[in-house]
Amino acid sequence: MFDSLEELARKLAATGYFIDPVMVQVVYLAAKLQKPLLLEGPAGSGKTQLAISVAAAANTHVERLQCYRGVTEDKAIGRFDECLQRLYMEFSQGQHENWQMVQANLKGRDFFRPGPLMRALECDQPCVLLIDELDKVDDGFEAMLLEILSAWQLSIPEFGTVAAKSIPFVVLTSNEERRLGDPIRRRSLYVRVEHPTPEREAEIIASRTPKAEEKFHREMAGIALSFRNYSLEKPPSVSEMIDFANALQLLGTDHVTEDHRDVLLPFLAKTEKDRRHLLLREGFKSLLDDGARFAGSLALPGGQPS
Repeated sequence: MFDSLEELARKLAATGYFIDPVMVQVVYLAAKLQKPLLLEGPAGSGKTQLAISVAAAANTHVERLQCYRGVTEDKAIGRFDECLQRLYMEFSQGQHENWQMVQANLKGRDFFRPGPLMRALECDQPCVLLIDELDKVDDGFEAMLLEILSAWQLSIPEFGTVAAKSIPFVVLTSNEERRLGDPIRRRSLYVRVEHPTPEREAEIIASRTPKAEEKFHREMAGIALSFRNYSLEKPPSVSEMIDFANALQLLGTDHVTEDHRDVLLPFLAKTEKDRRHLLLREGFKSLLDDGARFAGSLALPGGQPS
């Protein structure tokens, strides 16, 4: 997917996704060695966005399997379209020599509706296969993935074996609701993903709000750190802080004050408990004060704090 580390780093930066040089090397090696990348860490730390950015950098698309409790193999792999099969039976009466020929046609590819796993294997050119929030499914569903991650094929009952036309770049993400099994871990390159450093977050926010001043970007990064250090049930993610920064820009301000609290709560409080905490005026003010202190200690591009 990428000819060199330099090309990958340049193209990832062009998407607005910033990662450290070590992570760039890990992504490059995962692509070259055709190994899944297992990203584990808190929600909102940028795991999903990495897969999307790699796809954009490689000028390909994402096949996404969004995991959730109760997701079935049919959703992941695909299933036969029974309605289409019935229509075929009605319109082809008398056109086949025997029942075996009818069965063979009904179990063909034309009647199978693929899910994201099968679509990823059928791509003529490598895509990015994102298996998102794998920790939300059970061990049995996780075990089903081992064949595709090891042999790059899928064995489908009544259909047959689907071998990969191209090897996708696989990204597995986990928010650690449960521990993933060792077989998945052994087959993957494991990366622990945390929220970005304040300096990196300021850089990310700057890329999304280029008209704002550097002081504003530092303030946003300081507030992010302040809120994540607070006892919130759902600390703000990177994408939520970008939304927060854009909201301030739309309001025509480059500085957060206590007066902004109520209108900005929807961006920062995502549960009723968090909302009650932030409605405490002194609590909100103290968080802003902490954010300002954090922002003042951030290193500038020249290496000195502001």
